[in-house]
Amino acid sequence: MKTKLKFLLVVAVIASCVMLFSCSEDEPAELTLVSLTANDIDLNGATTPNNVPINAVIVATFSTAVNPSSAEANIILTRDYDDAVVPLDIDVAGNVVTITPTASFGTGTLFSLALAPGLASTEGKTIAPAARTFTTEGTFAVAGAVAHWTFEDNANDVVGSFDPAASQVVGITYAASRNAASGKAASFNGATSIIEVSNGSALMNNGDWTLSFWVNASSVDKTTGHFVMGLGAFYGFQFEIAGNYSSCKLAASYAHTKEPNGTTSEDLWFPGDGKDRNNGGWQGWDFVRDLTTSGGVAGLLKDKWAHVVCMYNATTKQGVMYINGQRMKSQDFDLWPDGDAKQFVTGLKYRGVAPEVVNELAFGFIHSRAGTLWDAEPWGGFDQPTANHFKGLLDDIIIYHKPLSEAEIGLMYNSGKP
Repeated sequence: MKTKLKFLLVVAVIASCVMLFSCSEDEPAELTLVSLTANDIDLNGATTPNNVPINAVIVATFSTAVNPSSAEANIILTRDYDDAVVPLDIDVAGNVVTITPTASFGTGTLFSLALAPGLASTEGKTIAPAARTFTTEGTFAVAGAVAHWTFEDNANDVVGSFDPAASQVVGITYAASRNAASGKAASFNGATSIIEVSNGSALMNNGDWTLSFWVNASSVDKTTGHFVMGLGAFYGFQFEIAGNYSSCKLAASYAHTKEPNGTTSEDLWFPGDGKDRNNGGWQGWDFVRDLTTSGGVAGLLKDKWAHVVCMYNATTKQGVMYINGQRMKSQDFDLWPDGDAKQFVTGLKYRGVAPEVVNELAFGFIHSRAGTLWDAEPWGGFDQPTANHFKGLLDDIIIYHKPLSEAEIGLMYNSGKP
């Protein structure tokens, strides 16, 4: 009898073990994050990386296969400074999910990647919610640029296709920029240095437009003005600093609707004297900052780093200049005299006339070398030793086909200032 009871007990134990084993075999595996990388940079470690490339592809590896239908709504990338959700292309292949932003991240920007609890395995197991943060390389720049030249030992456009050919980079060296995070800057010798970018007209926009750049104009052994950059001079756009540093301006060509294919030119000129339309300035000037007691424009632009933003807002029809995060000048195109073509302006438009100018954006001069505009003038011909060649450093030249907010401009300045 005891032998029979022992036998039955053994059978029961074996049956229980078989049942437990069968249950554990049927239980779906947990869904957990195994690794997370951006161009091989670890995003899943104890420290938050700050050197993620602006065009990085993020790869997430999980413990088991992911249900593709759960991925798009539950993998969320958020930009920190404005809480914007970044559009993503998400590809699922078994337990590997590839996450590709549809546009460049922008430099120096903090992001948060969230894995929401709706993310599930193919067997229905959902993930415990988690978030990982990272910052892109460089100093802060607003995302959505059309072109961005960072000058990290080359003159390539890091977000678009506006790379100069080797023959279009002349007399350029690269030097330390304004701070460690900014890396290198392009150095111009004030005589022969130039960078030329083909198809420059594609950088203009008959609508919203913004130019942002860092400049350090050197007065050492130089008394003439600085032609900092130009796309066919005023036939496109140009930025220059006066020889005595008393003013700076963006001169540009604009499309208007007063007549078919109409164009006009206007200078966003900043003299720093505080004179707007109400106290002696031009009719369209609705704001001019007064720098007469603080060193004038020279106090901002002579022999020191400055952040310059020039913008046209097609909705408000305003041209605005910021220097070092502060609004310096604005002009309202609606305030020009009734019937003036400027009242009908829609945005910037290239209207180059060959051979005077060529469709190449030049850094370091007012137009590219192929143009003949002002060739005979001692200040205007590229081959003239007395011409207004730019001397100094340029960095982080960025062009947008959208306006930037004052908050965004302030963030760019504060992130990049020396």
